[in-house]
Amino acid sequence: MTSDTHEFIGADGNLLVADRFGTEGQTVMMMHGGGQTRHSWGKTAKMIAGAGMQAFCLDMRGHGDSAWVDGDRYLFSDFGADVVAVAAQIHEKTGIKPIAIGASLGGIASIMAEGALSPGALAGVILVDVTPRLDESGVHKILSFMAEKVEDGFGSVEEAADMIALYLPHRKRPKTLDGLSKNLRLREDGRYRWHWDPRFINGHADRGELQDKIQGELLKATANLTVPSMLVRGAASELVKQSHVDEFLELVPHATFTDVKEAGHMVAGDVNDVFTAAIMPFLKEYQAAA
Repeated sequence: MTSDTHEFIGADGNLLVADRFGTEGQTVMMMHGGGQTRHSWGKTAKMIAGAGMQAFCLDMRGHGDSAWVDGDRYLFSDFGADVVAVAAQIHEKTGIKPIAIGASLGGIASIMAEGALSPGALAGVILVDVTPRLDESGVHKILSFMAEKVEDGFGSVEEAADMIALYLPHRKRPKTLDGLSKNLRLREDGRYRWHWDPRFINGHADRGELQDKIQGELLKATANLTVPSMLVRGAASELVKQSHVDEFLELVPHATFTDVKEAGHMVAGDVNDVFTAAIMPFLKEYQAAA
């Protein structure tokens, strides 16, 4: 299953790049987590296309091949506004309103898009290991990992792989580093750096995005979700605890929920086949209803 690349325009006129798998059927819009790229969805997108749907895997602003923006334009609401903009363009392009699948940052952007900025923009929402309230220690751990090599970078792709292996000891080291290479850029100084704007992580670390005012906005937006919704948690998640799941299901009582065993926060990357099997009934049910 091959893909074709599409360009969209974000809420600030920013270029957003996506790969599309499949050419007909229900549209699915896939948003990665912070620090990742659209390539993290490749295997799942191929299976969605194989089931008769079309999946658009998006590089979010400041990530992958999408444009970097001014440093103060990396708020959750900014990412959510991009989701609204791209969803409208997909709807116009295909005639079908997309279902959003968002992991971590991509899930928060989906909540903001559908629950606050433009209700009705999406046909449905699947949140991957993210709720409006997250474990603070887990958030700190992830932000610390992302910020550790932002400035200095790595001497080789293998060095980056070693660092990831220490951070994710439960995950098998890949046989090749081709996938990791897509998340790195070789700079003029001969050092490899992550394929995302360092101002994104610096801004989040400084502002404490999940606190106070923004926390309240996320809770309110989640309670406003009326479209078909699903929460998928990694059973070993360091961010989403059972109390967070319970709160989410109180806010969105019509939502379905499933745990993915042997998966941490990076659910799709940890056990991709199990994750895809978990979300496919939701997608097929909506496709049949549509």
